Amino acid sequence: MRVRAVAGAVLAATLAGALAWPGVAAAAPPSTPAETLDAFHAALAAGKTEDASALLADGLLVYEAGHVERSKAEYAGHHLPADAAFAAATSRKVLRHAERIEGSMAVVTRETETTGQWKGAPVHSFGTETAVLQRQADGWLIVHLHWSSRKAK
Repeated sequence: MRVRAVAGAVLAATLAGALAWPGVAAAAPPSTPAETLDAFHAALAAGKTEDASALLADGLLVYEAGHVERSKAEYAGHHLPADAAFAAATSRKVLRHAERIEGSMAVVTRETETTGQWKGAPVHSFGTETAVLQRQADGWLIVHLHWSSRKAK
């Protein structure tokens, strides 16, 4: 019986390495809504748009600056590449963070400060982010993002 348990543990460890989360060698997928959102922003900053997209639900709804994108495909085809380029060129710091989980749904809210250079101009802004995530069999997916920002005074 002990041999079977050890063999099972070795198989599980092997599969975990073989089925690693996109862009993360031999690591498990994010296990909390906040970790999922962190992984999304890290993928953007690293320019890994496929990894960022893997954390989004197909029915994603994005609100930003009065614009709406109504699916992961629409977001990936429009703003995702530019968001990744901007994230790679700037630094984003989370100032405040809250997370609430109710069953299979979660809301993560953040206040952020972004600094750096973008297209030759200095960037210093404060932002708010609301993310709604839904628990799936293999982890959390982002189903809604709402971003708003203002220039620092």
